[in-house]
Amino acid sequence: MKNRFKQFKPTSWAIDNKTSMYVLTVILIIFGMVNYNTIPKEQFPEIVIPTVFVNTIYPGTSPSDMENLCTRPLEKNLKSINGVKKISSNSIQDVSSIIVEFNTGIEISEAKKRVKDAVDKTKNDLPNDLPTDPMVREIDFSEIPIMYVNLSGDIGLDKIKKYAEIAQDKIESLKEITRVDIVGALDREIQIDVDMYKMQAAGLTFGDIERAVKYENMTVAGGTIEMQGMRRSVRVVGEFKDIDVVRNIIVASSTGAQVKLSEIAQVRDDFKEQESYARLNGKNVITLNIVKKSGENLIESSDKIKEIMADLQKTKFPKELKVVITGDQSHNTKTTLADLNNTIIIGFLLVTVVLMFFMGLTNAIFVGLSIPLAMALSYIVLPGIGFTMNMLVMFAFIFALGIVVDDAIVVIENTHRIFQKTNMDIVHSAKFAAGEVFVPILSGTLTTLAPFFPLAFWPGVTGSFMVFIPVTL
Repeated sequence: MKNRFKQFKPTSWAIDNKTSMYVLTVILIIFGMVNYNTIPKEQFPEIVIPTVFVNTIYPGTSPSDMENLCTRPLEKNLKSINGVKKISSNSIQDVSSIIVEFNTGIEISEAKKRVKDAVDKTKNDLPNDLPTDPMVREIDFSEIPIMYVNLSGDIGLDKIKKYAEIAQDKIESLKEITRVDIVGALDREIQIDVDMYKMQAAGLTFGDIERAVKYENMTVAGGTIEMQGMRRSVRVVGEFKDIDVVRNIIVASSTGAQVKLSEIAQVRDDFKEQESYARLNGKNVITLNIVKKSGENLIESSDKIKEIMADLQKTKFPKELKVVITGDQSHNTKTTLADLNNTIIIGFLLVTVVLMFFMGLTNAIFVGLSIPLAMALSYIVLPGIGFTMNMLVMFAFIFALGIVVDDAIVVIENTHRIFQKTNMDIVHSAKFAAGEVFVPILSGTLTTLAPFFPLAFWPGVTGSFMVFIPVTL
């Protein structure tokens, strides 16, 4: 029998040093639980799609002109980029949109750099009066908001915006948050409605009015002046703070005529034409779109944001201002985590109860212990390989639990078989049993988990690592 079977040295060492293995098991479980609380938890993993968008805006241009003036020159240089899989474009009124799809394997930063270089080469062939250069951006799933904070109430949107800006500053101060976008707010605008007939009678033009307002609304640095042995900077503050100052601006025409702006125009403190809208239950609201930094803990971020909003409602916001949170991704993440923890606990109990009738209480308990130990070892490894606890990883954990149990059962059953058919003691039977089935178990585990590799790799390998268990028989 000794010539027939070979031992697996790590398992044999574990069996010969069972006290050390018990201590190691306790250490792994403790460190695993500590790491579980520090691993970033997200709803989705960071997905990188090597696709880059090139958008060009040219106001007042028809679709056919957009294609000839912007789209085709850009496509000509974009097609020459190495690694491009597909280029598609769409030319509509005022806008040209080009999608450049790269082959998988290329870094998105490198793909974006190549597209920018191609766009820079095309600038000489584009119209000279473009308001802005073509915009190059990539698909970034981390830019998806993790939650929406909706502010509404029986007060004006201009007042709600002030409270929204307070919440924006508080939330953006969190280290987990990239930015907070305000949607549906009104932007203040000073509107000057000129009376054409009065302007012509005064001999003025729109350019005269524009220059008068522009040069009055500025702060000018006046250099430095020496006073009492010290140099002090001098500046003239002229930015508008009151609408009456705008109304009293003196506008001079080319003929020398001087009139007040209020005499030829109506000046109003109003709001810009609304470009973004937010609705909740059919009512106007101002929404805060909260974007989290990639790799940060989603659940902690969500809890901190909710604490901030609860504190603001008590201290800063009026009672008539309602705060409603929607689209909270942390809810699904918490549910998935709870399902994973319940699966580990229920799996341990069910495995122990069922196997107790076939393998005895001691063997059943140690087979069941393979589940939390495998999870603990995985929690230790995950941060080192840059993984977060997201939907895919947690699904891989649940999928691997059954394989971990199967691996432990196979080792124990093989130990019983060798022990009963030979004259060897239980220790040698366990060594030969582990050596006999280790390679088949490991290869079978990796083959089963191949579609999820490396998400479920570590739980599966941990199941194979548990072959030292039979020493307790």
